[in-house]
Amino acid sequence: MKNLVLGIDIGGTNTVFGLVDKSGHIVYKEEISTFGQEPVINLLNRLKEKIDVFLKINSDLDLIGIGVGAPNGNYYTGVIQDPPNMSWGDVNIVSMLTEKFACHVKLTNDANAAALGEKKYGRAKNMNDFVTITLGTGLGSGIFTGGVVLYGHDSTAGELGHLSIDQNGRDCNCGLKGCLEMYVSANGIKQTVLNFQNKYPDDLFLSSLDPNYIDGKLIDMAVDSGTESAKRIYEYTGEKLGFGLAQAASILCPEAYIFYGGFSQAGERLLRPTRIAFEKYLMHNLRGNIEIIQSGLPQGQAGILGAASIIDNF
Repeated sequence: MKNLVLGIDIGGTNTVFGLVDKSGHIVYKEEISTFGQEPVINLLNRLKEKIDVFLKINSDLDLIGIGVGAPNGNYYTGVIQDPPNMSWGDVNIVSMLTEKFACHVKLTNDANAAALGEKKYGRAKNMNDFVTITLGTGLGSGIFTGGVVLYGHDSTAGELGHLSIDQNGRDCNCGLKGCLEMYVSANGIKQTVLNFQNKYPDDLFLSSLDPNYIDGKLIDMAVDSGTESAKRIYEYTGEKLGFGLAQAASILCPEAYIFYGGFSQAGERLLRPTRIAFEKYLMHNLRGNIEIIQSGLPQGQAGILGAASIIDNF
């Protein structure tokens, strides 16, 4: 009998899950719609059905634990606390999954799950102090310090996306102004494009962009073809991102910031201007000592692997 852990990465739109063996190989992976406006039990029932079918066909496999990464997932209580884009309120996902699957279940924040995956299976294997950054709808961050995840006293530490870089800046849903994610996430870049369209109304490339749906691949291709206004989008974003990361580095002094998913898939188009700004805003004694790099994990796997890795002794 081969032991497996189920890693679940719950997102506002889709939930990705996979069965992982001890070597980190994902033997089965699937994605289903979260349907966050429906009761959470709807998601769990559909997930259970998928796993049961797979394990019935593969009777030599045994599920020994479940790790979950979710927005606002509280590591200490097992409760997903009123997650954004979902109408669940507070749900004790650990209790619900334990009852459904009759095995050990643990929960963490989705960004922390990505950091755990990077630590165990990615580019942070030999690092004790690093930060993972995801540039999705918002900016997610998972912080490792001294070889362990930084949770804080209530499991909500590490929200670099809500580090304010301009007290008179853009409004954020968290109630603050000028939060980093309002400049560098998908929502932030959308606002930047709108601002640029108003500032440069005759720019053909900017005019071609739909501000309600900013396709990063279109910007990437325009940068590669030498379009100046496309470069300007990433330069502006990189300036803000580098400034914010430099402020956090003064406190955390990580070995690296590791980027995964979303707009970070732009690669050097975005990371190069970020590094330039980052070095400019760092304290002198930190310059040249902190890397800004991309994840070594395949897209769609960091959350699964990280969630699975929180199961003890696996």
